[in-house]
Amino acid sequence: MNPFPLRRDLLRLGAAGLSAVALTNLARAQEPKKTALTQFQIACMTLPYSQYPLQRALTGLKAAGYKFVAWGTTHKEADGGKGTPVMPADAPPKQAKELGQKCRDLGLEPLMMFSGVYPEAANAVAVFKNRIRQAEAAGIPQVLTFGHTKGPNRQVWVERFKQLGPVARDHGVTLVVKQHGETGEVTAGIVKDVADANVMVNYDAGNVMDYTAGKVNPLDDFKTCAAQTRSFCVKDHRLFPVNQDCGPGYGEIDHYRLLHPVARTGLTMPLCCENISAPNIKPTTPEDIDALARRAREFLEVVIQGLQG
Repeated sequence: MNPFPLRRDLLRLGAAGLSAVALTNLARAQEPKKTALTQFQIACMTLPYSQYPLQRALTGLKAAGYKFVAWGTTHKEADGGKGTPVMPADAPPKQAKELGQKCRDLGLEPLMMFSGVYPEAANAVAVFKNRIRQAEAAGIPQVLTFGHTKGPNRQVWVERFKQLGPVARDHGVTLVVKQHGETGEVTAGIVKDVADANVMVNYDAGNVMDYTAGKVNPLDDFKTCAAQTRSFCVKDHRLFPVNQDCGPGYGEIDHYRLLHPVARTGLTMPLCCENISAPNIKPTTPEDIDALARRAREFLEVVIQGLQG
């Protein structure tokens, strides 16, 4: 063997080494980037308890093991009359602050409240501004809204959210928009046009499956808006034995696949259960609702552990 390799041999060996380095670097570049885990906050809305007083809803959710809560819209109080608003649209911020503190005294951190108005409504801007002030006073990070985007409404939404985005930012609040007869793709398109970090998507997979009668797969639809999503209204849906919204895990939506695209964003992301019911079974007592709330929480905890464990 020649102890003194020829120059061409050295060049060949050097090229091979460089190729190996290049291939290694290419392989590393193609590996999926690992980011910090998403901090999912599992909450339940008080909405499932709307036929009972708000206080019963809060104590029931705490007993069901929740640390987070989202305010519903109305509750039947002890007087037995019509539903009383959880937070009237024109209520002063002080009232929202008091309710926020009441939740915390029970060990529940409030994460979300409804706007109570469609973005296309004539009084929407004024209502949204007060909702933003209420949310700030209560320490609630997100105000949820939805409405109808058909026809000229879409442009109205874009114009109004461009106006409201800076207001929300000044008060440390994010406006999140969910589908209501639309898809996440449509909602994401609006959010992209608004181009404001304080106006983002809230995804409701059950709504997509419900309003499209199963013609749109929420798992495919969510991929079109995952980058803009900052929270979920958790709601499942099934078409048999009845066509019905239901609690997570009772329907046909695979929540492992649904949450996978946002499992490693590094963001804090509320998962607010809006519907916790079991198909074809109507709860008859608040204790029945407590049990459904607990099951929904436990199901989501298992899903998250499976995705991130």
